[in-house]
Amino acid sequence: MENCGLLSENNVPVPLKSISVQVLVQDHVATVSSTLQYVNEEERPLEALFVFPLPADAAVCHFSAKIGEQEIVAEVQDRETARDRYDDAVSSGQQAFLLEESSESPDVFRLSVGCLSAGQNAAVTIIYVTELAVQDDHSLRFCLPAVLNPRYTPAGSAAGIVSEISSGAVPYTLTLSVHVSSPKPISKLESSCTLDPLVFLHSDHTQATVNLSPGHMFDKDVELFVYYQDTHQPSAIVEAGVTTAPPGSLMRDTVVMISLYPEFPEEVMSSLASRGEFVFVIDRSGSMGDMMHHGKGAQMRIESAKDTLLLLLKSLPVGCYFNIYGFGSRFESFFPQSVEYNQDTVDKALKRVKEMKADMGGTEILQPLKHIYSQPCYPDHPRQLFVFTDGEVFNTKEVLDLVKSHAHSHRCFSFGIGEGASAALITGMAREGSGHAQFITDTDRMQPKVMQSLRFALQPAVLNISVDWTLPDDVTVDTLSPPINVLFQGQRTLIYAQLKGESSGGSEGTVTVKYSLKDQPVANQLHFCLKPTEKTQLSIHRLAARTLIRSLEQEERSGAADVEGIRSRMVELSVQAGVSSVHTAFIAVNKDSRQTVKGPLLQRRVPTYDLYETCCLMEACDDWDIETDCNDGAVLSLQADSEGEQRDAPELQKDSLLQLVSLQKASGCWDLDATLADVFGKTEDELTNQKPAQVDGSVWATLLALIWLYGCKIEQQVEWQFVAMKAASWIGSQKGEISIPDHIHSVSVHQETFQQISSVL
Repeated sequence: MENCGLLSENNVPVPLKSISVQVLVQDHVATVSSTLQYVNEEERPLEALFVFPLPADAAVCHFSAKIGEQEIVAEVQDRETARDRYDDAVSSGQQAFLLEESSESPDVFRLSVGCLSAGQNAAVTIIYVTELAVQDDHSLRFCLPAVLNPRYTPAGSAAGIVSEISSGAVPYTLTLSVHVSSPKPISKLESSCTLDPLVFLHSDHTQATVNLSPGHMFDKDVELFVYYQDTHQPSAIVEAGVTTAPPGSLMRDTVVMISLYPEFPEEVMSSLASRGEFVFVIDRSGSMGDMMHHGKGAQMRIESAKDTLLLLLKSLPVGCYFNIYGFGSRFESFFPQSVEYNQDTVDKALKRVKEMKADMGGTEILQPLKHIYSQPCYPDHPRQLFVFTDGEVFNTKEVLDLVKSHAHSHRCFSFGIGEGASAALITGMAREGSGHAQFITDTDRMQPKVMQSLRFALQPAVLNISVDWTLPDDVTVDTLSPPINVLFQGQRTLIYAQLKGESSGGSEGTVTVKYSLKDQPVANQLHFCLKPTEKTQLSIHRLAARTLIRSLEQEERSGAADVEGIRSRMVELSVQAGVSSVHTAFIAVNKDSRQTVKGPLLQRRVPTYDLYETCCLMEACDDWDIETDCNDGAVLSLQADSEGEQRDAPELQKDSLLQLVSLQKASGCWDLDATLADVFGKTEDELTNQKPAQVDGSVWATLLALIWLYGCKIEQQVEWQFVAMKAASWIGSQKGEISIPDHIHSVSVHQETFQQISSVL
């Protein structure tokens, strides 16, 4: 792996001084304009390379450079042609700028700044458009990545992504302003960073602005969460084309973006699947030993993953199959092949989980995936793959191609852990594997997001998906998005389509998504106006072009017959739409800047900020006093004495919810014993003395556990919902006179019996 971003031997400052970002959010789409301010402080001409992350699904659509009062706007060209032009310009003393997408991962871009004269300033502007992901709380997430972690390259591989490792605090600042506009009223806007107050521009709250508070040093990803009223309503954005574009081209015709939110019948959703093969793939590379965040009470990533595995294992349905893989530079599985879920296999797995460490070297996910896919599937047990990683691999596209080639036999749910997780890898695996992606950053808890994905995995499979269009005469449609192969309850599905021709009559169109769910036919429909939306600035066309380009890239990598034809189509589409692709690049040359170059150009590598490394430096310099202020969470106090030696820290207190979950049997019940009583803060005698004589001890213990969950941990219900469902099902299968309370299960209970149980706790 080639590393850049280290300062030169004589510690010369890097030329990037500031980044200014303007974000325009229009409903579900964001247009982002970033301006990078460079200054050459050397005494001779300078060439600089800045490698930086962008959202995986972004469509870069503008690149320009301003030197003094002169602005040079870049054009999209074939990649090799652009590189040749750049090299020729720099060698002849012309100022040149080259922006290109990494061939290995679409979320990494390289900006080459060539031949800046001594003392000269240059402002480089990059504009991209991106879809905003819908979160489980119905907010829309925008992320401005700050960290590009080194990507692991396996031994013997010639490929690699240029990465940065900063040797200290990043030497440039960030300013950010956001303008939000939507047909729906804006409820609020939240961020992981400090913001100035939100300012509404209209009384109906459909437009608002907000700024990042001054002094931000780009020390973590900037996450923004936009909340609209009625986010889950299906919608359509219709965008007119460009009259100067070639007839019949994507940029000439009207394009529509459809946002659908499938709603499944309630009777179907009430019965989650009890079958399946669940394979959990856990990153155990060295970086998983990093902290989840850098505030008080933070866990190591691997420890959070272990707690999550405990919850997952206890939540699986009886009768399913499961296995657990750990991977790094090598991989290992708990069992030679997936095993049936029972008390014995769960106990063996949990013992291995407790021993897991971040001790397996680098991050190579390709080989464990190949091994999993080589295992035969169990009939009537659909395979569900859960992948946890901090996402630092070099061969993203190769991994995605592998997942896609096995999409017929499994679903893939992926989880990006910590700052710097590759959005291209995490979202790509879920997209190609017909699953769902989640990101766990800053102070997010991993468990709620993972359990939401488990609920998706347990939803009935959606089959025979089709999309039908009803349009006026003389209007035809070309769907640009790949075929829909997965739908989840309430989760957004996007469809891009090109509308050809002009309607002489009707002004409305209809799109209908049909599918079958547990042998029931279901249809979700949206009526939309064909009149184009104003002021969308071709963002929908560019996102549609990006979607089509990504499909063509995958087709090219799959070994299609007409590779040259596909490549030519990709370049043509990229140039026409003005968006980036793996085969094109943005090139700008200032032809008026020719000058004699005296001596060789200096080369500088511009770093991005590496959060963990700086934290290590702080730990080396400071004495820490870390503790959490919670009733049942981890409490850790690390103090240093005057000689700088660390005292022995008390053992971490186990979270009481995880304690309770860990005691549940595979069948769903709990034993009535001292360890359970300890979770409730009681003695065993206090629990058993009030047990009705006719009630079995395990039934009594399980009832107590359910009452405690609903009474003391209701705010974490998403984490223990399947644990409780399994417990209620177990009680329902037992013969006895005490039933489950109404809010826990459908079986009724006498009020006095409920009060008797509750009084014990």
